[in-house]
Amino acid sequence: MATDAGNPIPRFPAGFLWGVSTSAHQIEGGADEREPSVWDAFTAEPGRVKDGSTAAVACDHVHRHREDVALLAGLGVNAYRFSLSWPRVRSGKGLDFYDRLVDDLCAAGVRPVPTLFHWDLPADLDWLERDTAERFAEYVSQVAGRLGDRVTKWITLNEPAEHTLLGHALGVHAPGKKLLFDALPVAHHQLLAHGLAVRALRAAGASDIGIANSHGPTWAASTEAADLEAADFYDLLLNRLFADPLLLGRYPDGIGELMPGDVEADLKVIAEPLDWYGINYYAPTRVGAPRGAEIEFGGVTMPAELPFSVREIEGRPVTDFGWPVVPEGLTELLTAFRDRYGDRLPPVVITENGCSYPGVDDQDRIAYLDGHVRALHRAVAAGVDVRGYFVWSLLDNFEWAEGYARRFGLVHVDFGTLERTPKASYHWYRELLRAQGPTADAEIPLQ
Repeated sequence: MATDAGNPIPRFPAGFLWGVSTSAHQIEGGADEREPSVWDAFTAEPGRVKDGSTAAVACDHVHRHREDVALLAGLGVNAYRFSLSWPRVRSGKGLDFYDRLVDDLCAAGVRPVPTLFHWDLPADLDWLERDTAERFAEYVSQVAGRLGDRVTKWITLNEPAEHTLLGHALGVHAPGKKLLFDALPVAHHQLLAHGLAVRALRAAGASDIGIANSHGPTWAASTEAADLEAADFYDLLLNRLFADPLLLGRYPDGIGELMPGDVEADLKVIAEPLDWYGINYYAPTRVGAPRGAEIEFGGVTMPAELPFSVREIEGRPVTDFGWPVVPEGLTELLTAFRDRYGDRLPPVVITENGCSYPGVDDQDRIAYLDGHVRALHRAVAAGVDVRGYFVWSLLDNFEWAEGYARRFGLVHVDFGTLERTPKASYHWYRELLRAQGPTADAEIPLQ
């Protein structure tokens, strides 16, 4: 996939956030210094992770974070999206680590943007239980009380759609449950946890709060009625189910009555106003009518009883993960969100966008990012209020059920020696940021 190397990427608005993202379980290591999570139990079961690995060490970021902060400073980003491990905070000393990390980020001129939940639920909790949302709010209050004097931008949850679908409906992620549509309470309780977290953060004085939801266009496999109906249902499950309650204060038709508890009262909490809306974008999904048999797609077995089937998007290059490369899908998604939600859509931040490719001279990743940044600018030019862009990811890491076989990082990690080596894409991104102009942010409380 060739880049448009002859034409510079257009300038983005002043004050635009340029960053990279990571998550605690995928990079931190130090598993013996925290409580266990559902992912520890999941990876201990043979066959759950393709290469049989665990995240017990991962990138050992918990012991090498200063080296990684130096990589961030050298890259020139003005924001770093990371996550806090709820099990590490519960261990008693975890907040000491995040305190040091936030101090070091501020000293380097990089705004800390923490995500409060990125799938590593403490092992003794369960999203099927409403009480987990209450426990989450208590944890959020604890974190905000410790870090809120320096952290100004917060993310409540990462990708509740994937955590529901992959972890609780299909069983390919932790906690490994295969509940299919009986997993819907997991979605509701995560959304409720988000709303309670927003209230807890507001009570602690926070005024810059968002969520990181994954979204992508849904393309019908054909214009046949059965394919259009299946695609609409898939779009409801993966997009509207997790956006409508937050932005419109209601579930899509037919969904609310399937949720537990006093749904109307809960929706008032779920729809607490956001300061911005985070979107993780990777690719569109092509969807058709069910085919009456299990389908293997993207490493996930889709059961025959689902009322849709996911199809290949033909004629597109694919990443090392087999995902199609469709930059214009990002423009399509953002303009569609603007049209669907209107003035209910707050400013948008792209909280993840990236790709898996091997090697240090990763020209395919450069081409991918180049295309997506240009597509993002086209959305800005079309009037979508986009305020930031975070590449997934800073480091090669533990890629969940794929183990260490997939590499998303701008920085190569040798998982034997833990040596970090910036890739060609790291240098490309650094030059992009330099061309965009000064990235200093006067609101960062430097130490």
